[in-house]
Amino acid sequence: MIETETVDVLIVGSGIMGATAARLIREARPSAGILMVDGGDPIGDTPGLHLHDVADPSLWRAYNERVATGIQGMYTGAKVVRDVVDDVRELTPGMFHSLAFGEEAEAMPASALSWNAGGMGVHWTAATPWPAGEEVFDFGDAEQWNADIDTARRVLGVNSSPLGPTNAGRVVIDVLRKSLAGTAPNGREPQPMPMAVAQRPAGPLPRTGPGTIFPPIAGEPDAAFTLMTGTLALELIVSEDGTRVRGVRVRDVASGAESGLFADAVLVCADTLRTPQLLFASGIRPPALGRYLNEHAFITGRVLMDTERFGLSLADLPLVRQGEFCTDSIWIPQNAPAQPFHGQVMNTTYVDENSNPLAYSVGISLYAPVESRATNRLSFSSTESDLAGMPRIHFEFDYSDTDRALIEQATALLQRLAAEFGTQDIDTELAVLPAGSSLHLTGTVRAGAVDDGTSVCDPDGRVWGFENLYLAGNGVIPTAVVANATLTGTVTAVCAARAICGQITTTISGEVFADDMMGGIK
Repeated sequence: MIETETVDVLIVGSGIMGATAARLIREARPSAGILMVDGGDPIGDTPGLHLHDVADPSLWRAYNERVATGIQGMYTGAKVVRDVVDDVRELTPGMFHSLAFGEEAEAMPASALSWNAGGMGVHWTAATPWPAGEEVFDFGDAEQWNADIDTARRVLGVNSSPLGPTNAGRVVIDVLRKSLAGTAPNGREPQPMPMAVAQRPAGPLPRTGPGTIFPPIAGEPDAAFTLMTGTLALELIVSEDGTRVRGVRVRDVASGAESGLFADAVLVCADTLRTPQLLFASGIRPPALGRYLNEHAFITGRVLMDTERFGLSLADLPLVRQGEFCTDSIWIPQNAPAQPFHGQVMNTTYVDENSNPLAYSVGISLYAPVESRATNRLSFSSTESDLAGMPRIHFEFDYSDTDRALIEQATALLQRLAAEFGTQDIDTELAVLPAGSSLHLTGTVRAGAVDDGTSVCDPDGRVWGFENLYLAGNGVIPTAVVANATLTGTVTAVCAARAICGQITTTISGEVFADDMMGGIK
């Protein structure tokens, strides 16, 4: 096995979490050597560029046709769920159902994973609602939590109201607020959906992707950063005493050649499925590994607004902005227990061939919380492999009686909200989607305050028992997140980056940092 020189930080995964950590480490430690690896190749010419913003018209069209559904699981690139290819080298970079990747995922059939540079970060909707109540995991330090979530917003470029509200969208918000009156504190009422979207006067609104979070991923010069795509992490190389990770054994996907990459600190943010898979493949198997798999239930619906009821004419209806898929993106925050469901409302105006408005569609999705239970889990085979040659993943996931009651309650609420706007056909305009459909999987390498067997890492993402192995991403989230999970997951990358910066302070020659500079990650 060929060995490389040791770098300061090695990051496994080039998605939003890896990009966030790289950026914050670079801001705090300008000379730190950062090496990033990803098993997939870029989609298009620019690694880490969000597919909403690619120049290639075929790639742009393929993404935007899927995202218009508002259902994350439909963004996947696998046209045939169970039988794609025999060799991972035949895959076109993109997103694929877990079943298509060879995982035993019947219990969560709509779950998916990305096989491309930039990970899920080039596919995501860019919705960034903030967590509250039992979603928050501040481990007793609310001040630090608030600072970290502010950092996550800054890095993601969160915009509080990028898509609407239009006049019709304001009507929808007003109706939702009246219908849900008394269920929300100030600031948690129905409102425009915050999104990681850049404003500009006309045309499509650029989405935040890994390459915008940390521009060197997209090719901006940085002599101390290297991105290796098509480079699959096979195994973490553990020191003889079992307290440190020396680096990562990787395989060049195209050639099959293996090498060892070495670093003073290793951060794994491969996603909720493949981060625990890599730990298992490395013989790092704490009791909580793969357990507490969580994903809110997904109830989706749509209804045509009775415009006359609200004094709107067809001429009053907004047109969809060029390059966008909806006129308004609206958020119904969860406020348990009074209102335990997260709502995502994406509206659009249907037009004729001459772009004359025909109808205004109110698309309502509600996410219902699911209990965090150790029995909902991923397990890994010691004898069978998936398409990438890694331990095959077996999903065990089901809803509890409490979960099912909340799903029924959310379904009834969605029907009630839809009736506020028009007449809904529940046979064709309402559905409880299969598990995995949101792609908001969490919990499989969860953080905890103490090493008591119910967590994999500490609040900074440091794996219990290791000095220099860190994790980040949605899998680290220990709570039952009801909303879109990316902003919340990004907090874990902020924490890991800060901890890594503290660890590598003495390893960067020629630079001296005061202890209080650790607070420079803002």
